Amino acid sequence: MSALDAIILGIIQGLTEFLPVSSSGHLEIVKFLLGDESLPKDSLMFTIFVHGATALSTLVVFRKEVAEIILGLFAFQWNDSSKFSLNIIISMIPATLVGLFFESQIEQLFSENILLIGLMLCITATLLMVADRAKKTVKEVSNMHALGIGIAQAVAILPGISRSGATIATSVLLGIDRERAARFSFLMVVPLIFGSIAKSLLEGDLSTQETAFIPLLVGFIAAFITGVLACKWMILLVKKSSLRYFGLYCALVGLIAIIFSIV
Repeated sequence: MSALDAIILGIIQGLTEFLPVSSSGHLEIVKFLLGDESLPKDSLMFTIFVHGATALSTLVVFRKEVAEIILGLFAFQWNDSSKFSLNIIISMIPATLVGLFFESQIEQLFSENILLIGLMLCITATLLMVADRAKKTVKEVSNMHALGIGIAQAVAILPGISRSGATIATSVLLGIDRERAARFSFLMVVPLIFGSIAKSLLEGDLSTQETAFIPLLVGFIAAFITGVLACKWMILLVKKSSLRYFGLYCALVGLIAIIFSIV
């Protein structure tokens, strides 16, 4: 992977992370179009790096909310911050278990499997369209809600299943207010991504060759800068726009990917 390819992929990650259109699916499709011949493990590593960049941009954009949560926790009281943090921990459990026990299988999925990505994008489209028809409510996230949303996040490890789309749609179907759903969706992935990077560092998986370091670095920087610039208006777009339009987009891209892979 060249530095230019990494910059392009980083920008795509920054633009698509906050929309329910599957950033990992778009990354794999563009890798295929760019002729990237990375091994599955290296491809997954780059995906983790750029997801880490957008997770960092999420912390920058939500710095006030994160600071309030941390201060609330240090108050050592059962308050809204404590409840929110507990729900975040619960939501992490399914994806953590999948990552621990199916790591090698997951790596093989990140090898430009365009047919799989196309099918998963169509599933994302269906989920978004169904959620769009759900009645709007004002429920808050409960412990059981957090577990259900966490299961959706675990399924979204599959490239082509939008993580934000799956978690927001699941939240809406569970009757949670869309604004709360969006906020919870974007914050719940941050500790999971940083945990994945920490695990890879401890195991030595990210101690790559010198030639591979530059693409990782420039891809990270591109994703972070784009993510910071795009996060606020994209989050606003997700909260105010109809999910079916994103569903139609995912269906179109998914069908094109399926046809392209077959032809």
